[in-house]
Amino acid sequence: MNPSQQAVIAASALNVHDPLRLLKHPQVDKAVAVIASVPYILLAWLQVSEGLFNIPRLVIVSHMLLQTITMFARRPPSRVASDWRFWFLALMASYWTFIAAPVTQIGGPLAPSWAGDAVSLLSLAVVVYARLSLGRNIGLVPARRRLVTHGAYALVRHPIYAGIFVAYVGLLLRAWSPVNLLLSATGCALFMVKSLVEEEFLAVDPDYRSYMRQVRRRWIPGLL
Repeated sequence: MNPSQQAVIAASALNVHDPLRLLKHPQVDKAVAVIASVPYILLAWLQVSEGLFNIPRLVIVSHMLLQTITMFARRPPSRVASDWRFWFLALMASYWTFIAAPVTQIGGPLAPSWAGDAVSLLSLAVVVYARLSLGRNIGLVPARRRLVTHGAYALVRHPIYAGIFVAYVGLLLRAWSPVNLLLSATGCALFMVKSLVEEEFLAVDPDYRSYMRQVRRRWIPGLL
């Protein structure tokens, strides 16, 4: 038996024992992406229907629409995390905005409105650059798609999350309150832990371990 035949047999054995192998099918993955995007579409529609347009609201709508577009076009995974704890954490972080929205307070400004607007626009710029760099390799739960090492991912390993952190800062500058601080800190903490979980899952791949050695920082170039 030659090496190529052995590799095929090994891959087949892994596939049989993979409880989530169906999620790797392109049509199933597309259906999951559509279902996962529904809350983002609803939130964007609610923001628009309220008719209260300002920079932070427009940034939120842009985040939601960008998330939806990239999810619809994403590449099917070659491997998906099967640990339910990974799924729970990923979904909590991804949908934290919807969980926190009912208790988010109007709050008060910590800085002039232009400062909050500037930070919100900065967060959008970071997320747009990161998502364009990531291309079709987006997902909510830990999954192996194509490794991306260029663009924003040549600077930090989780640039989209970095953009989300900046967005929370923009929110607090425009709507400060202790409750909003707690909600924002919880959201940031969830994405930080999600980063660690994703890396634990992806580090099984030697190429990803090499990438981690090359790009040392997770969220802020040269610092964090």
